[in-house]
Amino acid sequence: MGKNSRRLYGRALSVLAGGVNSSVRAEPSPYPFFVEKGEGGDIVDADGNRYTDYVMGYGPLLLGHDLPERVEGAVQSEVARGPMYGAPTEVEVELAEFVADHVESVETLRFVNSGTEATVSAVRLARGYTGRDKMVVMEGGYHGAQESTLVERDGETTVPSTSGIPSEFAEHTLTVPFNDDEAVERVFEEHGEDIAGILVEPILGNNGVVRPVEGYHGTLRRLCDEHGALLVFDEVITGFRVGGLGCAQSVLEVTPDLTTFGKIVGGGFPVGAVGGPSDIVEEFTPTGDVFQSGTFSGHPVTMTAGLETLRYAKDEGVYDRVNSLADRLRSGMTDVLEDYAPEYTVVGVDSIFKTVFTRETPEELDTACDSGCEQRQDCSRYGVCPKDAGDIDDTETERWKRLYWTEMLDEGVFLTPNQFECQFVSYAHDEEDIDETLAAYERVLSSL
Repeated sequence: MGKNSRRLYGRALSVLAGGVNSSVRAEPSPYPFFVEKGEGGDIVDADGNRYTDYVMGYGPLLLGHDLPERVEGAVQSEVARGPMYGAPTEVEVELAEFVADHVESVETLRFVNSGTEATVSAVRLARGYTGRDKMVVMEGGYHGAQESTLVERDGETTVPSTSGIPSEFAEHTLTVPFNDDEAVERVFEEHGEDIAGILVEPILGNNGVVRPVEGYHGTLRRLCDEHGALLVFDEVITGFRVGGLGCAQSVLEVTPDLTTFGKIVGGGFPVGAVGGPSDIVEEFTPTGDVFQSGTFSGHPVTMTAGLETLRYAKDEGVYDRVNSLADRLRSGMTDVLEDYAPEYTVVGVDSIFKTVFTRETPEELDTACDSGCEQRQDCSRYGVCPKDAGDIDDTETERWKRLYWTEMLDEGVFLTPNQFECQFVSYAHDEEDIDETLAAYERVLSSL
C-alpha cells in the first residue's frame, strides 16, 4: 500500500459509504489498497505493488485475470454488437443449454444478476411452489444480502442479524447447525408441514470452508422428500468450481430440487441463476404465478463471458490443472503446519483452500488428511476439525486477520481478509506461484 491508495481512499470516503461498495473491501486498516489491474494470477495496486491473488474476485475468476484469447475475443465481439437490448438473445439460450447439459438436476433456468438475486428468487420459488412459508437454513451459512437469510439464533428464537430487517422476516426462517442431523430432524418434527424448503451450501463457503460429514446432505434430501419440501443447493461459490462442470452436487451424489448459481457462470461479470426441473422452475412468471423479472437478466455480455469460460474449461483441461495446483498448495500448507502450528487445520476441496486457526492439537497426526480436511471419521483430526459455523467462530479469528493476513500481504500474497471466505486457485497460477506462496506461508507461520 502507498500514497496513491491512501489518496484514492480519501476521495472514496467523501462519496462512497465507508469508502467502499462491499463491506469486506474496507480491509486492511487504516485503508485498503486500490487495484489498478490484474495480470494472470496477480493483481497490481495503484502504487505498483504486485500480489499473487487468491481472492480471484471472491470466486468468479476461474481462468484468472487474463482471459484466453478465444474468450476475450468473444466478449469483445459481443460488446461491439451493443450493450443490451431488453429482448432475448441466442447466447442466453446457449448458456442455459450448456448448464442443463452438464448439471444433472437442471432442466430449466432463469438467469438473474447476482448470487443474492438468485437465492432470493429461489426462496420465493420454493415458497410459491409449495404454498408454505418457512425455510430452513444453516447457522453461519451465507446466501447473499436477503432478508430471509440474514438471521441468527437468539436462544430458541431466530432474529435478524442486521438492523433494517423486520423481525417478522426471521419468524419464517428456521436455523440449524451445519452437519447436525439431530437438529434438522427436530425442526422437521416440529414444523414439517410448514417448511417450504432447505437452503444450504453444499460446503459452507463463507464460514471457513466446512465440508459435510458423510451422509449429511442425504439426510436433508430424505427429510425434504418425506415432508414435501424442496432441497435448494446454493452453489453460487461451488458451482463450476467443485466437481467441475457437474458442480458440487455431482460429487456429493445428492440431487437437489433447485440450484442457485453465480460467480463462474458469468465469467467474471455480474450474474446469478436458478435452475431445476422444468415443472418447478416454470412456476416463475410468465408461465407460473411466482413473479420474477429483471432489466439486466440474461445480459448478452455476461452470457457470452460465462458460456465461453465454461467451454474453455471443458476443452482445455482447466479443472485438472487448477485442482492439481490447489492440492499441491494444501499439501504443502499441511506440511508447514505440522512443523509450526499442528493445532491449525487446512481446509478446502478442488481449487478452494484455506487455513483455519483451530485451537486443539490431536494426539497424533499420522492418519490426518494430507491435503485439506475431508471430514473422514478415521482421521486423527476428526474430533477437532470444524463441523459448523460455531466451530469457526471459536477459532483464532483475530490472530488470522491481524497477524497472519497482514503478514502474508506484506509477503506479496493477497488472501481474503478474514478467516471466513474461501480462497481460490485459478488457471493462471502456476507451480512457481504455489512454491513461492508456500515459502511465504512458512516464513509467516514460523513467526506467529
